[in-house]
Parts: sequence; C-alpha cells; structure tokens
Amino acid sequence: MILKDHRGNEFVELIEVDETVALEGYAPITHCLAVVLVENDYLLGWNHWRKDWEIFGGCLQEGETMRECITRECQEEIGISHIPFEYLGLMHFNMVPDYFSTEYRKEYGGLYGIRLQTEDMQTIEKQRQDRDEIGKLALFHHLGKDETIAEIDRELLKYFPK
Repeated sequence: MILKDHRGNEFVELIEVDETVALEGYAPITHCLAVVLVENDYLLGWNHWRKDWEIFGGCLQEGETMRECITRECQEEIGISHIPFEYLGLMHFNMVPDYFSTEYRKEYGGLYGIRLQTEDMQTIEKQRQDRDEIGKLALFHHLGKDETIAEIDRELLKYFPK
C-alpha cells in the first residue's frame, strides 16, 4: 500500500499495464484521473462537495473507454480538448463506503498526465463547463499552507513529474 487517506481510502499501487489491456484484465475500472502540469506547476481544482483541492477526472460512463472518459472529464472540468494525454498507468484503490457505494470495495482507474503552457490558462477559464463540482482552479504554488489538498491526489502528482 502506498497511502491511506484520512477517510480510510487506500491507494494500493500504480500498475504498469498497457492502456488497452487494462480494460480486459482488471475490474471494476470505475474512473480516470489526470495530473495537469502547467509549465513547472500543477493545476488543481477546488471540489465543492469534498472540500478539497484535487486533480481532475471522474467516473466512466457505460461503454466508454478510459481515454474517452478522461477526454470528456477534462473538457467539462478544465475546458480543454485536443490536448495529448499521456497514459501513466492503472491505479488500484481500496475504497470505503461513500456516496458511490455503501460497501467497501476494490476499484481501478486510469491515470493520465497533461502538459499545458501558461498561455493555455486564459482559454481554460473561458471554456470549462463544470463549475458546480469544480468551483475554481489554482496552481499548486498559489495555495496557502492551510489549504486542503486531497492526500491521494497529492501523492498522484508524483507520477507525472515536472
């Protein structure tokens, strides 16, 4: 196990497996996340519901591939499209009961990395759609010492180094 957060969720491992093979060999794959690097700093979003700064992503919809999921989620939450995503691996989690399930469960999710330029920030703020869940965006170095960053998400930043 790599990390257990304050809620009890466990980030077990990042599995190096081909993106297309992952869908055949691991279940359930429930979501995808993206670490976004703007020049030499990480972009995070404030999640209204969880009250944490987080990386971006969300749940797979029926029939969707991991790449389709992360593309859709990044369009909604960050306002980007037509940006190359780098597949980093398959995350393995042990999750505690929450609003997705009343049971303890094992889940897998695709992890991706995205590199942006500083000038992309103006476009992002104009084009992003999901402002209910992700209320605001900020670069990591702009966050204060008292700002809460989701523990597992902070750990996931390490898999897409500057």
